[in-house]
Amino acid sequence: MQPTRPAALSAPVAKNALGIVALIGLQALCAVVFVGDLIADAIADGGKVFTDVHLWVEAAATLTLIAAIAIEIPVLRRLMAREVRLRQSLNMAKAAVEEVIAAHFETWALSPSERDVAHFLVRGMSIAETAQLRGSAEGTVKAHLNAIYRKSGTRNRAELMSLLIDAMMGADAEAREPKG
Repeated sequence: MQPTRPAALSAPVAKNALGIVALIGLQALCAVVFVGDLIADAIADGGKVFTDVHLWVEAAATLTLIAAIAIEIPVLRRLMAREVRLRQSLNMAKAAVEEVIAAHFETWALSPSERDVAHFLVRGMSIAETAQLRGSAEGTVKAHLNAIYRKSGTRNRAELMSLLIDAMMGADAEAREPKG
């Protein structure tokens, strides 16, 4: 089993995060311009600052923009941290699945070629696709599949996948078999 690397942001999430950061930066620039305009208007109007409705509306819009920025930054941080945690969980789950599959392949004493074919089978590849990817004949792949089914005590792909899924979910293989 390969060691897992620390999870990072996926490319689409990183791209979206960069776009959101750019948008927040643009909002911050607008807020600075609006604050500067408010200060300039207040200085120019002298004592009318508290009576000018236009300045109150402009101030409210500016404060709302600043509040939005203050809310967006922690939300973006939480979403990015959540994505990293989810990616780490996914990597751990993948490693656990690989571990369960490898343990079964070991228990069944599959040859290296049978393991290779079994990996393609688990990934849903057809016999023709497996043969092409391995550079072997379809008959060879079928022979490996028959050996895999025999060694695993299954009769076909569906039973083998069911056996592996049950093992991943912690179900006892004997509990699946009908009593009789």
